[in-house]
Formats: sequence, structure tokens, C-alpha cells
Amino acid sequence: MSKYFTRIATLSLLPTLSLLLCVAIQSTQAAERQPNIVLIFADDLGWKDVGYQSDGKFLTPNIDRLTKEGMVFTDAYAPAGNCAPSRACLLSGNYTPRHHLYAVGSTDRGPTALKRMIPVPNNNGLPSRFVTIAEALKEAGYATGHFGKWHLAGKNGSLPSEQGFDETFDSFGEGELKEGAPGNKKGPPEDPKGVFALTRKACDFIERNKDKPFFCYLPHHAIHGPLQLRPKTEQIIQKHSDGNGPSTAYLGCTYDMDASVGMLLTKLKDLNLQDNTLVIFTSDNGATKGSSQEPLRGNKGSYYEGGIREPFVARWPGVVKAGSKSSVPINLVDLFPTFLAAAGVEPAKSKVLDGESLLPLLKQEGSLNREAIFWHFPGYLDSAVTRGRDRVFRTRPVSVIRKGNWKLHLYHEEWQLDGGRKSIDSNNSVELYDMVNDIGERKNVAGKNTAKRDELVEDLLAWFETADALLPKERNTKYDPNAKPPVRKPKRKKK
Repeated sequence: MSKYFTRIATLSLLPTLSLLLCVAIQSTQAAERQPNIVLIFADDLGWKDVGYQSDGKFLTPNIDRLTKEGMVFTDAYAPAGNCAPSRACLLSGNYTPRHHLYAVGSTDRGPTALKRMIPVPNNNGLPSRFVTIAEALKEAGYATGHFGKWHLAGKNGSLPSEQGFDETFDSFGEGELKEGAPGNKKGPPEDPKGVFALTRKACDFIERNKDKPFFCYLPHHAIHGPLQLRPKTEQIIQKHSDGNGPSTAYLGCTYDMDASVGMLLTKLKDLNLQDNTLVIFTSDNGATKGSSQEPLRGNKGSYYEGGIREPFVARWPGVVKAGSKSSVPINLVDLFPTFLAAAGVEPAKSKVLDGESLLPLLKQEGSLNREAIFWHFPGYLDSAVTRGRDRVFRTRPVSVIRKGNWKLHLYHEEWQLDGGRKSIDSNNSVELYDMVNDIGERKNVAGKNTAKRDELVEDLLAWFETADALLPKERNTKYDPNAKPPVRKPKRKKK
């Protein structure tokens, strides 16, 4: 071939070579780009309230799809037994002793005469001094959006826009609510609890920020009461349900929430973003008594498994193996360090984090360094739970540790007032359960396995010191051991 033709051939290849070079550069940039992060957060959704672990009672095809495309965590926990403290722990990355938000409203709930101690006061809201996930990711260059329930703007709290979110939106499906608005109510028939309105806003945020990394926090109001479902969903549930178990409204509200999850997953796929997006689906606390969590004991508000164990699925194509599973105990406080690690960002040295990055588990490249996870509730919540400790309270003052296969409850009334360690064999202050062979917490082995009991008690007491945990110590002078529990009248059915 002549030099002339060689030169012509070379020149003719330049556009193609240029295009290939551009593609290579773009591919490298895409590979180097920080991953998007989407956190879909259900409200009051129990561990068994999803199709993949409900014996077929619940229809959640989109959540089930996530389990096939990602990793299921079988032993995932909320950091608290009800809404507000769980959200405070999630967003701050801190256990309850750090921010003192232990309950919704008050830690002094229930008959005064039946409380042996004065509870530790509740911090009603998350103060702005606590750096949140959104603030940390925003500092790292992320667009940040919050769409749904906040529940942290009480007397001592702050708003989403004051905690690192560029955009915030809340609705029950009938127009925008005031930022940080409280309450739970129904939406219009075609949009139960506003699940679709919130998801549409989240999808719009994702589309507008598709060319930069984003953090999308989507905390739904569903399936918190009042329960509601679309008319067409009611027909689907009635055909599917055998009439045993949760109500049609309960099953349908969950089904509609799942449909909104499908909307968001479709948007990620349509925008070609799913391969570079970490999606987490989980819930804030256990189910109400509207859905039995057996074999788990208890419900929302308690610190037995039914009150704190949650469905948890993570999808991240190319990083998380499809269809994988982990039985390592994790806690929602782990999401703060996990998201920072995924973004390649080191937390500020001044920021205390109680969780640990889950990346080694997600990548199946190792385990976690910590030995235990903890809970601390130094107050009272009324309304007894299924197979609870007593007939009045969901929980009394308690602290809990899960270490390996073992879980220990330390009840402060008996520990503080009935002799503590020296009377541990007789004062009923400690419950110990083998979580492998007794997931239902039916057999308290504290009296038999005293070595493991004492080991976990020591670990828990040491944690009190490192976490600056406030303990109830004052006796309630109005306590009456002869007081009778209040009689709850059954609710009258509406005609």
C-alpha cells in the first residue's frame, strides 16, 4: 500500500479512534464516579411482613425481586423499638444514649402506680448539633433529597433542610405538607398514605441529579396506621388471602407500598443508573399487633425480636452478589459508615459513629470487627405486646446486647432495686437467649448458662461507660405494688 493510501486510511480512522477514546474516558469516569445511594425506609413493617419470609401471606413482588438481585440480611435490627428514636439513630449513626431520643413523645407512658422507677427524660427531637448522613454526603459532593416522614422536629429537634438535605418533601397524597409536619393519616383512595406521591418526587429528584452522585432518602408513612389500600388492591388481596392472619387493609397497604418500590426501581433502570446505585430497603421498627411476627416474640415498642428485627435487603449490581445472604447481626446505625465507605469518604475525626461499615459483608470479603450491638431504653411504654414480659407495658426500662448467637436483656427495675449483681441468680433482672436455637426467646437460660450471662452483663456494663448511658436510678414514690392493671375496654366496631 502506498504512503498516500496509508495516510488516507489513518485519517479515516481518526473519528473512530476519537470516539473509542471518548467512550474509554467516559467508562473510566463512570467506574470512578461515587455510587448513588437510595434508602427506602418503611414504617412499622415487621420482619415477617414481606413476601420472601411471610409464608406467602404478603404480596411484595418488588421487594422480593430485590432479594434475588441483592443480599438479604436475616439478622438486621432497628436501633430502637419505635419510630422517632430509630430514625434519630439511623441518620446520626449514634445509639440512643448519645442523643437521648428514646421514644415518641415521652419515656413516661403508662400507669404511674405500676412504675417502680422514675424514667430518664426523653429528648423530643434530634438536635441540629448531630451531624447526619445527609450532611456528610453533601460535603462529599452528593445531591441529597428527603421524601416522606421526618419525625425528628420536636421541641429539641431540627428540620430536614437544617440537617443536610438539599430538597425535602412530605405528603399523604393530597398536596405538600409543611416541612417536618407530624401526624399519620390516610391519603386519597388512589394513593394510600401518599406512597406514590412521595415516590414520584423521589424519581423526579433522581432524574434531575442523574449526572452527579445522589443520596435519596425515602421514608414512607406506610404501613403505619391508619391502614389504607387502593380499591383495586383490595380485590387482589381478597383473592389471594385465606382470611387467616393480617387484615385485608394491612396486607393491601403493604402491597401498595411495594408497588411504589417498583416505580423507583423502574426509574433507576430507565435512567441506566441501577448498576451504579446502592439500594437499601428496610424498616424502622417491628410490626404492630395487627401482624403476628411468630416465631418472633413481641411487637413494636418492645425489645424482643418482634419489636426490633427488620427485613433488610441491599442491592448493588457488580458489588453485591445476586441472591446472597448474610446472618451476621447488623444495626441501622451501620448505614452511616457504610454509605461513607461506599462513597470513598472518611468520616470527620470529630464525628462519633457507633456503627461499622457493612462493605466487607456486602462484598463478601470479610466480616465485621465488632463483637456486639446494643440497645438502651431507660423508660416505660404502655400497651403490652404479644408474649411480653408483663400485661401492662410494651417495655420497662431495659438495655440489651446481642453478641454472636446470644442476646441478653438487663431490666433496670430488678437490677437497680433488687440487689443487682449479688442477687442476679434470683432477682429476675436478666434474660438470656440462644438466638440460633431459640429465635422466639421462649427459654430464658440465664440461670443455666451463668458463664455466658455474666460475660454479656459485663460487656453491657462496660458499654454503658463508653456510650455515656444514663440509667434510671430514682425510685418512684408513687409506686403501688398492689395497684391493679387498667382494664382495657374492647373497641366498639363501627356500624
